[in-house]
Parts: sequence; C-alpha cells; structure tokens
Amino acid sequence: IRKINNMSILYCTITRGTTVLAKHAKCTGNFQEVVEHILVKIETNKDSKMSYTQTGYLFHYIVESGIIYLCITDEAFDRSTSFTFLLEVKKRFTKTYQHRIETALPFAMQSEFSNVLASEMNRFSNSLKNDPTQLKNV
Repeated sequence: IRKINNMSILYCTITRGTTVLAKHAKCTGNFQEVVEHILVKIETNKDSKMSYTQTGYLFHYIVESGIIYLCITDEAFDRSTSFTFLLEVKKRFTKTYQHRIETALPFAMQSEFSNVLASEMNRFSNSLKNDPTQLKNV
C-alpha cells in the first residue's frame, strides 16, 4: 500500500465472504492482496464491526447478514467517520442489490457500484478535510 494524503479513505470493498462483489481504490497499491489476508479471518456468521491498525493504516469493517463492508484509511482518518461511511455504503448497496447479493458472481456489481464507492469515498474524505461537522447528519 502506498501512502497518499492524510485523512482519506483509500480503499473500499464489499464482499460475500471472500467473494468480492465491488471495490474501489483511490490510489495504486497492494490493497487486494492485503484484503485477501484479512477477509479469511473475518467471521461472517454473526453481525459485527471492528477496526484495527496495521503498518500505519486503519482497517474498518462491518459484517451484516454475511456481507463484509470494508475500508482502509490512513491512520489520521476519524474512526467514527469510517463507520458512518461504511453504513452509507451498506445502505446504498443493499437498497440497490438486496435480491442479488446472495447469488451474485464475483465482481458482479463492480461496473455499476465502483462509481458509487468512488463518489462516497471522495465525499467523506473531502467533507472531513473541509469541515468534519458536515458529516454528522449523514
């Protein structure tokens, strides 16, 4: 993973277990390789959320109904904002794909949803840089 600017969401993926349904990276790096190691360790049989740090990055995820919503941020990024971002992504993803999630093939939602991920990543990263209070009503 290569560092870019502070206070950014660098990567986001939505998976069913280890099957990637959609993802977006803000910069180049070995995100997918790192995420593959993380995904196999996440229990999907119970809803949960967690953050942990590794080599200067924060990894945040929410598991709900067997689906993992995961993002990687730099260590300066606010944890609660990371989860607000993931909840927004989850809401938009389930609203759009609720009937296809369980049977979707790998990357089935990539072409449609990667643009949504990019937009939300930019919105949350830029809003936090300019005024963190802008996100409190999301």
